[in-house]
Amino acid sequence: MFLGEYQHSADEKGRVVLPRKFRDALSDGCVITKGQDRCLYVFAMERWDEELEKMKRLPRSDRRARSFSRSFFAGAADVQLDKQGRIQVPPVLREFAGLDKDVTVVGVADRIEIWSTPRWEEIVSEADVAYADTEFSEYGI
Repeated sequence: MFLGEYQHSADEKGRVVLPRKFRDALSDGCVITKGQDRCLYVFAMERWDEELEKMKRLPRSDRRARSFSRSFFAGAADVQLDKQGRIQVPPVLREFAGLDKDVTVVGVADRIEIWSTPRWEEIVSEADVAYADTEFSEYGI
């Protein structure tokens, strides 16, 4: 399980250090792709296989499902951590997420999210307000 918020820097080659506590779960590699809200999702390979199976069940006859699948898979890249615990973020994904030097790496249970730090600061303040005002009784929580 991935938990926590970590401040890091991307280097000039687009490599991002992942927190030490995340690395064992990614030792077999991982997949990085476009996330929602202009972040990047990082999935451990095992979790990626589960995500792939869910995506296969989307109806091809649904335009939104096709668009979602195209965006999700076209940006995906399988990557390995290097000896320093970094992953190489492809240029197209760096551009999508607006990654520059300052990045925030967030553990979100079954995935990792990589954010441009300024964008993360906007999103997390909105999320904190929503969190304070949300009741999930309709979901049985």
